[in-house]
Amino acid sequence: MYQKIIVAGNLGKDPEMRYAPNGDAVTSMSVATNRKYTDKAGQAVKETTWFRVSVWGKQAETCNQYLKKGSAVLVEGRLQADKATGGPRIFQRNDGTNGASFEITAESVRFLSSGQRDGEGGASGGQAVHDAPADEENIPF
Repeated sequence: MYQKIIVAGNLGKDPEMRYAPNGDAVTSMSVATNRKYTDKAGQAVKETTWFRVSVWGKQAETCNQYLKKGSAVLVEGRLQADKATGGPRIFQRNDGTNGASFEITAESVRFLSSGQRDGEGGASGGQAVHDAPADEENIPF
């Protein structure tokens, strides 16, 4: 059996790195993907899907060092189901509405933004980059 998920989006906040008990580095990131379309009534709709990404080892250290909130990334990995529900992690936003995030264990992370950690990043090499996530209070973690 085999599964792979590929997600291109923007970080909703700065990555957070910690070390597992065995000494392995692990970095957690929140990645938002945005989809824009026009509904049947002619209204513009913006749909955001959140992914919680865990990156391990040397790649975790690199992600923590060079990525920041708003950075565009392409993540390849495997989808992890919530042990309680068998699906995405369900949460309640500050405004009382429900949302969901999906868990990904990354196999590779490609940086799509250029620039240093303290500089403004833009699209590199003509890559299509999604819009940055909307407001920070809707970040599920």
